[in-house]
Amino acid sequence: MPELSKRRIRKAGLPPGTLVHVGDRKTEAVKITVIDYDESNFEQKDITKIEECYPFKDKPTVSWINVDGIHEVETIEKIGKKYGIHPLLLEDILNTEQRPKTEDFDDYLFLVLKMLSFDEERRGVNTEQVSLILGPNYVISFQEREGDVFNPVRDRIRNAKGRIRKMGADYLAYTLLDSIVDGYFLILERVGDKIEGLEEDLISNPDEKTLQTIHYLKREMIFLRRSIWPLREVISGISRKESNLIRESTEIFLRDVYDHTIQVIDTIESFRDTVSGMLDIYLSSLSNRMNEVMKVLTIFASIFIPLTFVAGIYGMNFANMPELGWKWGYFGALAIMAGIGISMLVYFKKKHWL
Repeated sequence: MPELSKRRIRKAGLPPGTLVHVGDRKTEAVKITVIDYDESNFEQKDITKIEECYPFKDKPTVSWINVDGIHEVETIEKIGKKYGIHPLLLEDILNTEQRPKTEDFDDYLFLVLKMLSFDEERRGVNTEQVSLILGPNYVISFQEREGDVFNPVRDRIRNAKGRIRKMGADYLAYTLLDSIVDGYFLILERVGDKIEGLEEDLISNPDEKTLQTIHYLKREMIFLRRSIWPLREVISGISRKESNLIRESTEIFLRDVYDHTIQVIDTIESFRDTVSGMLDIYLSSLSNRMNEVMKVLTIFASIFIPLTFVAGIYGMNFANMPELGWKWGYFGALAIMAGIGISMLVYFKKKHWL
């Protein structure tokens, strides 16, 4: 049974809004960090008790609460109750197979994204679900595990670089979204290198391993498309909605992320076409190699057919065969056979069949 089906069985028959973690089982403790800032102040702290992050809801500064690990349902439920998050959204946060989407609940926005990373060991792409809650003065991010692409954002906040400390929570949500999309370009660059290497192998010496790599890349392109394609709807939906949480000054940045998303999707479609074409090239290459083998065998067969005919005639044991008593009969038969073979080789050469 596929792993995805096994995960979904855990929720079968439960009422809507029931909080059940659907994803890889984790044993690590949930890690919660808070970054609170305004133009002149900055504070970063690790939370040991979930109640420590409650005061940041009503503070006038911008607060970023990051939760690494969503397998502890009780922790997610407590955060949801304090910040007034709908149970159905908490259910989506715990379901790591959720499709990227956005939901507007007037006093907060909910976004689901896919964050990608490249696994050097298996030279493949890993995915992680990231859920964002954008409130009036806070952003809550939920990640499956520790480690992300947000370190440049943390450095900009910590060092007061750029405009991030002067802007609101909506701009913080934009920077997180932009970091995830920028990470897509790095992934596509690595995938592009794999495709270029595969093209060289396909031209020089295609084999069964090449075919396996092509099929693996096709699955990877389908996976990337499924993870990224819905994001254009998410960003477009945020831009179209007249939410009080998104300021006009931030909308232009969201449109820039939308343009980047379109570029990523176009690149994925180009890679998909390239990989599909590789399969056709591989099959054509095998067919051409088989045709070359068959051509060589056909030429040899064509040469030996008349030779076999001559040998068959002189292999008959009739009593009245004048050539059998001739002193040079054996050598004459060989000379005729050699002449026929050479003549046919010359003819095939002139016809460019060799």
